[in-house]
Amino acid sequence: MIRLLIATAVGLVVSLIGTRFLIGWFTTHSFSQPIQEDGVQLHRETKVGTPTMGGIALIAGIVIAYMVSDLYNGIYTRSGLLVIFAIVGSAAVGFLDDWIKVKRERNLGLRARAKMAGQFTVATLFAVLMVTLTDVQTQISFTRWDSIGIDLGPVGWCVLAVLMIVATSNSVNLTDGADGLASGAALFAFATFTAMAFWMFGNPEIYQVEHALDLAVVAAGGVGACAGFLWWNAAPAQIFMGDTGSLGLGAGLAALALATNTHLLLPILGALFVAETMSVIIQVGVFKRTGKRVFLIAPIHHHFEMLGWPETRVIIRFWLLAGFAAAMALGIFYADFLSIPGAVE
Repeated sequence: MIRLLIATAVGLVVSLIGTRFLIGWFTTHSFSQPIQEDGVQLHRETKVGTPTMGGIALIAGIVIAYMVSDLYNGIYTRSGLLVIFAIVGSAAVGFLDDWIKVKRERNLGLRARAKMAGQFTVATLFAVLMVTLTDVQTQISFTRWDSIGIDLGPVGWCVLAVLMIVATSNSVNLTDGADGLASGAALFAFATFTAMAFWMFGNPEIYQVEHALDLAVVAAGGVGACAGFLWWNAAPAQIFMGDTGSLGLGAGLAALALATNTHLLLPILGALFVAETMSVIIQVGVFKRTGKRVFLIAPIHHHFEMLGWPETRVIIRFWLLAGFAAAMALGIFYADFLSIPGAVE
């Protein structure tokens, strides 16, 4: 428990102070976020000039929190380090995308193929190293490795891992379109993974998750880092996380789900991210087929802004939905534990 508290505190402090430094440095050097021309009109009027790439401090908070916490009666594990690799590797792809946007002063960074290639490379390396270097279970599962009983095998698990990491990274990226929305929703998700991984650590015979405590430490670092970043990113945002932060956070959540054998619980836990992504898929699919729009604009949080909702109302209500989804996932996880014969004595 002390390691979790250390990770949360360190992640908070590093992200809080680091983000404040980046705001000053990026503002001085005019590293601002280009705003989409076809986006919400109010964003073009109020958000122009806001610095971006704040995800650097956010991701640094997670990494430093993990490294420091393991200095206290801990040991760096392969599972923990590989999740950190997924976070940092995906964040690096996002950083390249952000850097090109800033330097060229346009809202187009890496070409779509190059960006996807980078994401698939990081995800593939993570998947292969996980099945090679750790004892991760290759069964697809909901709350426990044997809850369904379908073994994908090493190759099938790697395919699933790659798809989950790429999909979740892009889902968080789509959600990051309103001040504090993605960082607040991610905070709920990391908090849930912290609780679940710590519970797995206390019940190893049931969950058989290798290095569960270390995975809980990574998630706790995510909680602190998101909270520290949110201090500056909450509406009206003084800095944006950019793809650096959103791709890194998404990869981290997917990697934690894979390492803790909660693959099918992730869509419930991250229901807000799923909804944002589905709104884009529906919008594009229907428009291509009929020429009509289902939403005024996608992702869906922009739709409500176009209806006249203040941005803060959209954000707070979406946070509530994210918190409800996280609580539901945690409730399902615990209810499954109670259903195990002999689990509660």
